Amino acid sequence: MGMNFLRVFLFPVIMLYSGILKFRNALFDWGLIKSQHIPFPSIGVGNLAVGGTGKSVVIAYLISAFKKDHKIAVLSRGYGRQTRGLQIADSSSTASTIGDEPLQFFSNHNEIQVLVSEKRVLGIQWLLNQKTQIDLLLLDDVMQHRYVKPHVLLLTTTYHQPYFSDELFPIGQLREPQSGAKRAEGILVTKCPETLTEEQMMNFKQKLCPAPNQQVFFAKTAYSTDVIGGVKKIKLTKLPADFLLVTGIADPKPLLEYLKSLNLNFKHLCFPDHHVFTQEDISQIHIHRKQSLVLTTEKDFARLKNQLDPELLYYLPIQMEFINSVMETEFLTLIKKKIEIL
Repeated sequence: MGMNFLRVFLFPVIMLYSGILKFRNALFDWGLIKSQHIPFPSIGVGNLAVGGTGKSVVIAYLISAFKKDHKIAVLSRGYGRQTRGLQIADSSSTASTIGDEPLQFFSNHNEIQVLVSEKRVLGIQWLLNQKTQIDLLLLDDVMQHRYVKPHVLLLTTTYHQPYFSDELFPIGQLREPQSGAKRAEGILVTKCPETLTEEQMMNFKQKLCPAPNQQVFFAKTAYSTDVIGGVKKIKLTKLPADFLLVTGIADPKPLLEYLKSLNLNFKHLCFPDHHVFTQEDISQIHIHRKQSLVLTTEKDFARLKNQLDPELLYYLPIQMEFINSVMETEFLTLIKKKIEIL
């Protein structure tokens, strides 16, 4: 009853919002608002929802898949940082200066170039001015930032919360209408269950209604068997009883379900996505952890590691894995065809 009333109450606002977004997209489609040409091969990753679809995990996968044969730069907005404008990652960068996810990319792959800028055009211009040898640009969270157009655009959506079952904000989590999905060359369904069958994939694909030029791929989250701390690493299954799980991510549910499937005993302290931990938060963490360890995500670790004892704080690494090797080959073939014909 309450949700139906809210839909009726907000219907004029949502229709106006939808109309504005569709008109804006049409201006780009018609060429009345220009998109910046990217002078080197580029891959964009984005979504239609507010967050939690695994974009950063996809970027990490692409870095690992292509860094051997390409000189890579990653350009992101740097969401959650406390700076403005163009920032270049270096050894002094922190989550507050460039954002937790860009810091994670740079920390794990310091041989690549990582930049953050609200205006991606500024980042591209900086790369050109530096006359760097970059031959592959990865654009993070670029679906709605249409002032730049990557050579291949990947749209992420989760298996359990797909965009076709969602609604525009504030009723749902969509940042733009579902029709925006047509701009992507590839649709990547993330966080799929381990037991996903061919029939389930076919049913899901039918609901997506991809365009003839779009390919659909299914991927799952793979968790490490070890947790990594500031001093050492230990087996996940060897974590002491009643450890404290601290998350500041959009969708902690899959992680919770995975830890519970291992019959681990823990308490969960949940914060909003990209949360900046205050001293009060740290005090709460100490109260809830009692005498045990603190487990968190890799991007939360970047924001907590300077505020907690390195012997107490650990993170669980994750990565993206395709449902099968054939699908992974098809995915990489799509990317290579797009970036190697330039």
